[in-house]
Order: sequence, then C-alpha cells, then structure tokens
Amino acid sequence: MSEPGEIFLASRNVQKLAEMQRILGERLPGIRVLGLDDVEHYQEPVEDQPEFAGNALVKARAGVAATGLPSLADDSGLCVDALNGMPGVLSARWSGPPKDDDRNNQLLLAQLADVPDQRRSAEFRCAVALCHDDGSGGLLEHVVEGVMSGRVIRETRGTGGFGYDVVFVPDDQGGELTSAEMAAEDKDAISHRGKALREIAPVVVEVLTGR
Repeated sequence: MSEPGEIFLASRNVQKLAEMQRILGERLPGIRVLGLDDVEHYQEPVEDQPEFAGNALVKARAGVAATGLPSLADDSGLCVDALNGMPGVLSARWSGPPKDDDRNNQLLLAQLADVPDQRRSAEFRCAVALCHDDGSGGLLEHVVEGVMSGRVIRETRGTGGFGYDVVFVPDDQGGELTSAEMAAEDKDAISHRGKALREIAPVVVEVLTGR
C-alpha cells in the first residue's frame, strides 16, 4: 500500500517531476510525487501510439502494474502548423536517437528557416493519464488534455524549462518571453501541462484521500 499523499509519475525528468509536485501540491499539501528513479526498475513500455493520450495511458498502466501505486503519466509535444502538426508525438525524438533537446531544437529551427514570422504558429499539447486500482482488482483510468498556443521564434532563448521551451513564445503571457525565460509559477499558470494537471488534480485528491 502507498502512504497517504504518495503517487507515482512514470518519468525521470527532474523538471517534469518538480512541475507536477508544485501543481499537485497546491491541492494536496504533503503529496509526494515519486519518479522512475524512486521505484524498483521495470521495463518501460514502447511509446508507439499515434496520439498523446494513447502514449500517456500506456505509461500509466505500466506504472500501476509495476509499482501498485496510483500512477500518473503524461505525453506532450510541440505541434507546428507549418509542419502539418509535427513533431507532435515524435517531439522528444525528432532528431533521432539518442534523445537530445538541443539537437531537436536546432533541427526544428532549420526546418522553419524559410517560414515567415506570421506563419510560425504552434501549440504545445499535453495529455495526462491517471490509472489506479478500483478496489476490487480492476483498473480505473482518467485522461485530460491541455493546450498552450504560441509561436516558434528564430533562435533559442532562456535557461529554464526543457524541450522546446527555448524556442517557443506563448500567446497568453503578455510579453515576448519564451517558456524557458518565464518564472516557473508563471509558466505553470498557462502551460499545457499545468492546465491538464490542474484539471486532473481533484481526481488525484479523491483517489488519495477519498474525498
């Protein structure tokens, strides 16, 4: 059995774990978000689904099976209009293995080099899945999604965040900062993952506390 306020996140991304800890902690102080490096090693599933929600569910189901804990997983990526919605679910591995944020960003900027500023619109999309035991041996599943609209600029800027944050300027932030230049709390308030986590947070509280 898990301790009250303990939940598993199928990730070892330190920034992502901290982001989930901050947002879920607003609703459930004392919650402890465990990552892949905090539990016994297990074989992670292949993320081979064509949509973010499918990949999130695959990872959350595997987390429950391996740890016995209520498990969260997310899948997210950048969908660029001028690239017909790509990189999409391929965002983390856009430039090929091994995964490398800087190489992904440089490839994206090269692919958009001839695209004028007015056509560089994009969206960060995120699906968050929560899977947990229903108390009688079955599995309950919840999926929510969030979107953050903006545009891709022509150079990298900022040191915060991860992934494509350094090349993405969100629409709803009242300025020209990239996601990587924003304070963590400001980014949480408008981000695709922040929106999805705030939507699923009441369900997490109910699962962990029964209220």
